[in-house]
Amino acid sequence: MHPILDRLAIKLTHTGHLAHDADAFLRGHGRPHTAEHSRAVADQARALAIRFELDASRAEVGGWLHDISAPIPTPQRLQASLALGLEVLPEERVAPMLLHQKLSVVVARELFHVTDASVVSAIGCHTTLKADATPLDMVVFLADKIAWDQPGRPPYLDTLLVALDRSLAAGCLVYLQHLWDQRETLAAVHPWMVAAYRELSGAA
Repeated sequence: MHPILDRLAIKLTHTGHLAHDADAFLRGHGRPHTAEHSRAVADQARALAIRFELDASRAEVGGWLHDISAPIPTPQRLQASLALGLEVLPEERVAPMLLHQKLSVVVARELFHVTDASVVSAIGCHTTLKADATPLDMVVFLADKIAWDQPGRPPYLDTLLVALDRSLAAGCLVYLQHLWDQRETLAAVHPWMVAAYRELSGAA
């Protein structure tokens, strides 16, 4: 195992209960806020999966592990991604925070032994979404946006919740539109987000 993962594994104990293990892992690395957010995202993902007749257990796993790379600080994410052999896009070099979705895939696979391709996909695009997103991708993406981890109420939330009465895709488009409208102020505009936005909005 890579030394980066060895250092993370020090705080991991496998009990057979993912929720407990992910929560303890994050808290053990001094990330209680991320642990609370992950619990909220897991709960939202499960609820959305049930609502849209998807696999609730897969959605819950994706929710718990979407930010599981949080113990790697943002200033170290570019170096860690390169060391772990990940593809790093130019936009991710500019804004290394965006790399946490890819790093979370590695931690989920290597430390939590997640092999389900559908869950791995959902973890790996939960921040930006991507073109040709699956319903499970959308569920974890939306759960992360509904379970806002910043102070106050998300400015897009009411519109997003109404849009969900139409479809998962409509809900995703609300948040992507929110990002698109403020793209000039973003540290970087991720190409996966652009591709998802154009696909769902029908823009050229």
